[in-house]
Parts: sequence; C-alpha cells; structure tokens
Amino acid sequence: MRDAEYVYLSTRIKALERGLLTRARVERMLSAPSDQAAAQVLAECGYPQLDRVTGGALEAALAQRQREILEELDRSLPGRAVVEIFQIQFDYHNVKVLVKAQALGTDQDRLLVGGGRYAPEALAANYRQGDLGGYSRQFQQGAARAREVLGATGDPQQADFVLDRACFEELAHLAAQTGSKFLMGYVALRVDAANLRAAVRCARLGKGGEFLRQVLVPGGTVPPSGLAGVSGENLGSVFPTGPLAAAAAAGSAVASPGSGPLTKFEGLCGQAIAAYVDQGRRAAFGVEPIVGYLYARQREATAIRIIMAGRMAGLDGETIRRRLRQSCC
Repeated sequence: MRDAEYVYLSTRIKALERGLLTRARVERMLSAPSDQAAAQVLAECGYPQLDRVTGGALEAALAQRQREILEELDRSLPGRAVVEIFQIQFDYHNVKVLVKAQALGTDQDRLLVGGGRYAPEALAANYRQGDLGGYSRQFQQGAARAREVLGATGDPQQADFVLDRACFEELAHLAAQTGSKFLMGYVALRVDAANLRAAVRCARLGKGGEFLRQVLVPGGTVPPSGLAGVSGENLGSVFPTGPLAAAAAAGSAVASPGSGPLTKFEGLCGQAIAAYVDQGRRAAFGVEPIVGYLYARQREATAIRIIMAGRMAGLDGETIRRRLRQSCC
C-alpha cells in the first residue's frame, strides 16, 4: 500500500489509542480496593468484564480483546503480514510447550497462550496428530527440527534455539513481504537486541564462542560472526552507535560472572526498541502508526499481567511498580 492509502486506517488507530492503558489507569488499578475493582478499569479499555478474577479468566479476556483488534485491522489491511509480525511469538511459544511436553510424555496445555495466528487448542491437536499442513513453512520446519534435536540431544534449550531461529526467520520474511523499510528495520533491531542479550548472558555463564554461535540468529545489522568472537567486556565496541549503543555499553559492564544485576541492561534493550517504534508513531499516516499501536498493545498486555498477577499474589503497589519498570520500560 502507498502511504496515502493508510490515511483512513491511521485515523482509526488514533481513535483506538485512546483506549490504551494510561499511567492514570495503571495507578487506579494499583490503588483499587479489590482485584475486581482493578479489573473494572480494564473494562473501560474495551476488555471483557470479568465475573471472577482468576489467571485463566484474565488470559481469556486478553486473548479475546487481542482477537477483536486484529480482526478489525485485518479488514482494513491488504495483507496479514503486518498483523502477523505481532502474532507469531505466541505461536512459537506454544510450539515450544508442545515439543517439550511430547518429549516428557506430559500434558502442558495450561501453558499455551492465545493471541497468535493459530488457536492454541487447534495447534495442540494438529501437532499431536503430526499434521501441520495448514501452517507456515517456517513454522512446520522449525517444529519438526526442534522435535528431532530434542530427541537426539535430550536438551530442551537446544530445541528452543531451533525455534527461535525459525521465529526470527519468519519475522524477517513477513517484514520483507510488506516492503516497508520501517518494519524491516524493526525486525533487524529485535534480532540485534536478542543477540546482544544472548551474548551478555553467555559471557556471564562463562560460555565460549562455540556455544554462542548456536544461540545467535541471523537477520540483524550485526551478523552472528561479529558477536561470537567478541569478549563480553568488549560488546560495546560492536554497537558503538545506533539504537543499542547504550544497551551494549551497559551489557559490557555486567558481562562478567557476578558483575551485578541485568536490570539496567535489559531495560535499555527494551527502551531501544520502544524508541524506534515511537519515532515511527509520529508519522501522520503509513504503516508506522499501525506498528506503533500493535507494539503498544503488546506492552499493555504485559503490564496487565504484571499488575493483576502481583495483586493476586498480595504484592504491594511499589513492588508491582518496580516490576513494571523492569518489564515494560
């Protein structure tokens, strides 16, 4: 689509953004006298009313609202690629659960989540029947390869690496389908951030370059070979400028075993992606406002889970606020 063809949809996005969870609404949820009262704030944002506040009911409400929003956008977009970029992480989470559950001979369906392209119940049934014929090529191949790797090594982490690679490969494919440089840049930044996180964590664990090469995924502005041969304390030199420069410097400072918490580093990685998306949201029309809204929706869902889980666990407001800052910055 030409940018001008996004004019109506961009206007609609501006209206939808008014229903997002604001700071004021977050504070109302935190100070509400009961979990039911906190959930009532969500109803003002368009979420279904919760008769009972439970983890299962909350997940169902989040999935229903996500489905409604995506169905509305689907009716206005010429293709599904933009929307799918914000769905596939849930599909890959679910197939990770199914691959490991099958290997263990257990039922872990309670860990499946909605919000993806494929309904969790249908995916679980199809996977167990060995029939993923209606799913994307990358998804099919990733699931098959992960199952093989887990069977051969018995290492669930190795299966996760396979599926992470498949997920990012499919993200890059979807972004390329849109023809949007902004979306392709968004995916590349996500890959860079994921690889930087992996490099820092491997360094803290004392893992060598060979292990890191298994973890890193292609598709970022820095190829895996550019990270695998760099020591943890020198990661800042790999991203000397650009969105991840501050995160890389912070990562270098905590890359040694026992060098302190990762909170600041993780926060800066998240801020880099959020800043990139927010910059695009300032466009009057085009794909950028749509991407900004979908990204904001994902952050909102994370915030809601943290707030409600914290409340149900009896945590005080300041503890929940701290967790929000760490996860949603």
